[in-house]
Amino acid sequence: MENMETLKCPVTGKTAAVEPQGTTNRDWWPNKLNLKLLSQNSNKVNPLGEDFDYRKAFQELDLKAVKEDIYKVLTDSQEWWPADYGHYGPLFIRMAWHSAGTYRTSDGRGGANHGNQRFAPLNSWPDNANLDKARRLLWPVKQKYGNKLSWGDLLILAGNCALESMGLKTIGFAGGREDIWEPELDTYWGREKTWFGDERHANGRKLEKPLAAVQMGLIYVNPEGPNGEPSAVASGKDIRVTFARMGMNDEETVALVAGGHTFGKCHGNSPQSTVGPEPEAAPIEDMGLGWINSYGTGKGADTNSSGIEGAWTPTPITWDNSYFETLFKYDWDLVKSPAGAWQWIPTDPEARKTVPDAHIPGKTSAPMMTTADMAMRMDPIYGKISRRFYEHPEEFEKAFARAWFKLTHRDMGPQSRYLGVEAPSEVFIWQDPVPANTVELSASDIAKAKEMLKESKLTARELVKTAWASASTFRCSDYRGGANGARIQLEPQAHWEVNEPANLQVRLAELRRVGEEFKAATGKAISLADLIVLGGAVGLEMAAKEAGVELEVPFIPGRTDATAEMTDKESFRVLEPEADAFRNYMKHEFTVPAEDLMLDKAQLLGLTAPEMTVLLGGLRSININHNDSENGVLTDRPGVLSNDFFVNLLDMGTKWERTSPEGSHFVGTDRKTGEKRWEANRVDLIFGSNSELRAIAEIYASSDSKDRFYADFVKAWNKVMNADRFDIK
Repeated sequence: MENMETLKCPVTGKTAAVEPQGTTNRDWWPNKLNLKLLSQNSNKVNPLGEDFDYRKAFQELDLKAVKEDIYKVLTDSQEWWPADYGHYGPLFIRMAWHSAGTYRTSDGRGGANHGNQRFAPLNSWPDNANLDKARRLLWPVKQKYGNKLSWGDLLILAGNCALESMGLKTIGFAGGREDIWEPELDTYWGREKTWFGDERHANGRKLEKPLAAVQMGLIYVNPEGPNGEPSAVASGKDIRVTFARMGMNDEETVALVAGGHTFGKCHGNSPQSTVGPEPEAAPIEDMGLGWINSYGTGKGADTNSSGIEGAWTPTPITWDNSYFETLFKYDWDLVKSPAGAWQWIPTDPEARKTVPDAHIPGKTSAPMMTTADMAMRMDPIYGKISRRFYEHPEEFEKAFARAWFKLTHRDMGPQSRYLGVEAPSEVFIWQDPVPANTVELSASDIAKAKEMLKESKLTARELVKTAWASASTFRCSDYRGGANGARIQLEPQAHWEVNEPANLQVRLAELRRVGEEFKAATGKAISLADLIVLGGAVGLEMAAKEAGVELEVPFIPGRTDATAEMTDKESFRVLEPEADAFRNYMKHEFTVPAEDLMLDKAQLLGLTAPEMTVLLGGLRSININHNDSENGVLTDRPGVLSNDFFVNLLDMGTKWERTSPEGSHFVGTDRKTGEKRWEANRVDLIFGSNSELRAIAEIYASSDSKDRFYADFVKAWNKVMNADRFDIK
């Protein structure tokens, strides 16, 4: 080891495989703002390149041929991972379910949209044990169709094929899920440091936002019961909270649990101690496969995934009503599986003859239920729904098919993003539908509307403020929100605190008046949604003109106005901003710094670090702050679109001091005279204190960057205004 210095890796500093990596910036400064969130999955990590158009490639796919190949895989059992009952259908259903089931409504993150089950941490969650095998079984299909079929689409399509092959008529499949190529760093899965840890509940088991799963490493709830305690009633409470966080009501929840558990079995026929590490921790020779089991054959009858053992029904590869028949037919005893997990089995000894073994001919066993399954009978609300489905199997089948489609497509956004011949024509309210556009506005029409907006009672600041409030609801995580639909005039958005409801109603009334005047003059109707965005463009041009700059903000018409009947108020409530740094707004105090919340908002808007920077600085100069706060308005000419924010933020003649104990508010004074110049919050000063953001801010503060500032601001502004315009993308 004397020559160890010559063996060091020049990148990591490692001298041996077991030696820890050299210290990084994150080790020295763990609380440093992580701007990587705004540049993840850039074209630099995409092997297909920036010119590849997946939507176009998918439409060249022969979907029928793909499905035929998947059907063949379902029953072509592989010795290296044999299928239960000779059919991979149940395994593929679980794979698709767990791919889609990570979605949560709070921030729209998770879900199947990007094929992220391939990456950590999802590929190594305990709840996803042995789903790595399901994906490898599908590799021949993926290899055959290549770039025309993303993993995101394939995982869900395989689940659909599995259901159809076992007797369920699905309501369709839509493609369009574009793969990512690295783990999603922006998704907060919890603070726990151990699998099945639970630090996310407080005050009577109140679940931390934005989380939906009840423990680290789970998709939904612990099947053994809350934190492994086998209480069916308590499990029902967990299920209700979790499925609601994932956008499901009680009927959809029962349908999904019962429908999913109509198929397949759980695996816990060996001691947990015999199961090896998850894929991310597995040795290199295992080639990305995890949970290698040393018990017996380690597969087939010896498989261990959840630790629970057994099938729910006597017909595990057939769609029927046997789940409810089994659930209500027997009384149940609480026992432990061979792996030591809590589960329930019938008290009737004859039940042991009803379920065929998945691998050993002639062998039978009793059905089993998890504690979560028992909640479908014991919970007073779920119990009533379960009874109804038991007595009316046709209602159950319809409810499951619709809930399955919602489960696997709810993070894809509006119907206009759906691809493929199997996409259903029915429009669902959870897609936030908007009417089709029937009015064509010419360039002269738009010019006429702009003149009317300039002559209206609304100031440039009010026009910009209204447009931002409408469009900035968009989130690229699940393609909800945005200006199209003008839902800012509807409940609940019309009365969100961040939108200053009383003032908003005055502004909207004036915009409607302009719309009526425009129709009278041209004979054409212009939507409120278009007027709001066009008004923002007009406001920016007016604000730039005050700085002596002739600015032209591009505008693309075609938005329409949604109605209250098209809007699920409860579902839409989750889009309410609790923090919007661009308006210097925080609804309440948070346990995380305001600058982290700013990154979260920017990432959901799909902004890069430069786009976030130029937008915030420009909007501060106009002052669209909530309730006209002066925080961060670092200019002597508020209302004028300028780079003053950057110039004055970086002015070394200003000394900043905190005026609040927690360090959320600051005052800037003249270093020579001590005279107060400005007030600011953390999200303002971060652009001067963070080295990476300061480097960007310096660009916009430079004397030769005036043209760049205006060009970049308009480009970033229009990115937000058109984020939901899937009709023009």
